[in-house]
Parts: sequence; structure tokens; C-alpha cells
Amino acid sequence: MHKSGFVNIVGCPNVGKSTLLNALVGQRLAITTSKAQTTRHRIFGIVTEKDYQIVFSDTPGILKPHYKMQEKMMQFVSTAFKDADVFLVITDVFEDIAFDEEYLAKLQATEAPIILLINKIDAAPAEKTEEKIEEWKIKLPKAKILCISALMKFNLDSVLKRIIELLPEGEAFYDKDQVTDKPERFFVSETVREKILQNYKREVPYSVEVIIESFKEEPTIIKTRAVIFVERESQKGIIIGEGGKALKRVGIQARKDLETFFGKQIHLELYVKVEKDWRNNELSLKKYGYNP
Repeated sequence: MHKSGFVNIVGCPNVGKSTLLNALVGQRLAITTSKAQTTRHRIFGIVTEKDYQIVFSDTPGILKPHYKMQEKMMQFVSTAFKDADVFLVITDVFEDIAFDEEYLAKLQATEAPIILLINKIDAAPAEKTEEKIEEWKIKLPKAKILCISALMKFNLDSVLKRIIELLPEGEAFYDKDQVTDKPERFFVSETVREKILQNYKREVPYSVEVIIESFKEEPTIIKTRAVIFVERESQKGIIIGEGGKALKRVGIQARKDLETFFGKQIHLELYVKVEKDWRNNELSLKKYGYNP
């Protein structure tokens, strides 16, 4: 008997969804930072064994949209609510229990099994964890609750075991060697964006989109060129920095991570351009892949 299915990870911003995806897949597919809204797209991570295939789906954190890009991000989440065979609802011991009522109602109404994961228990006293367990028993009484630390990989074997039990019977959706649905260019752009999130403050990193203009892979080196789009000229100056130092730092950090990811030398060129108000422009959003 072979099992396969879509296991969709949903939750509020900054609770550890992407860290969980990377830990479950065993490969760094999704970027992670301490900032909310790090994940903008839906990313598949595929785990294939002899008797099962799990297609994990990481989604943006659930929020109230304030501009068109965030509306598109929430459409990715809505799609994940429609095709799940199993839900992984992730929260943490520090999160306010005020989960978005619209999505909570969808979870309460779904026929798909739910595993509720309380994350970051390594950073909180046991009493705090027990409080969260009791609160979620009321909010989602049909969910199986497990306590984990995605960062420390604590109790993830129990999560995996439960998922396999719940998977429906079926053939694999993807080739056994495939680990994600995203192309290589996507991981270059996301790595650059991660370094921008880590190196810049306030609104600047949220106004950034990274597009890969060229990607050429050779036996021992990958040559790629990325354009960083911002919304205002002042942001362009901040990204570049005095004498280009800030942009150079981003390039060095991104190249280091990409060489680990691809196992090859990386030649990375970075440029910065202005596209005014791209986050509220339908054509720009479609061009940048925000079309669920």
C-alpha cells in the first residue's frame, strides 16, 4: 500500500512555518528570518520514501492585507485551504490566541484532519505550554495537538509518524528525486531577499522584490544576475549604501549561502532599480509571480 498527499502548513506570521518545512524536508528550501512576512509565496517541499510521498506546502503567514501584494499572498493561503489532505496548523507558545476568525472557521469546518503544532516550547516554561494546549483544545477541539521545537527538531518524528498515519492511499504526485516545485532561479531570488530582510530595517526590506535576469549553470560554476526592485529612489540609495558597501555585503552573504545550496561556485551580480508602487500594481505583481 502506497500513501501520498498534500500536507499544508498554515499559521500566523513568524511562528516558524518555514523553519518547520525545512526541518521536515531535511533541506533548506524556504528562507527564514526573525521578521514577519518573510514568506510571500506558496512553496512545496517533497519527501518521498518507498511507501509514501508527502508534499508539504509552506504558505505566507495569515494577516489582514493592507495592499495588493498582501492580498495575493492571502490568495496563496486560501488555495492551501482547498487542497489539503492534512493540515499542519502551527502556532507558538508566545502567540496571541486571536487567530484570524475567517480562517479558524474554515479549519473548524474542514473534513481534512488537523495536527496543531505548538512551536518554540524550548523557549518557554512548561506552564505556558500547558496554557496554550488548553486554549487550543477549545478553539480546535478536533485537532491532534503536538508540542514541538522546529528549530531544535524536537518531537518532529512524532509529527511525521502522525502525518503518515493520516495520508490517503495513492500514487506519488512527483518523481522520487524531486524535492520542490520551484525552479533554481526562485532560490537565488529568495536568498538575496533573505539577506535584504536581515540587513535593512523598517519598511525598506518589505518594499523589495528580486528578479533573476539570467541564470547560467556550468559544470563548476553558476553565473547569475539579479535585479532588486524598490518603490522609491530613496530606498535605492539605502539598499546600495555609501560607496556600494551595503549592496556588496548582501551579495557576499547571498553568494555564500547559494554555494552551500547548489554545491558550486557562484558568480552573483546585483543591480538595483526603481519601480514605483509595485506592491499595488496588478501588472507588476503578475510579472513577479503573485498569481495564485
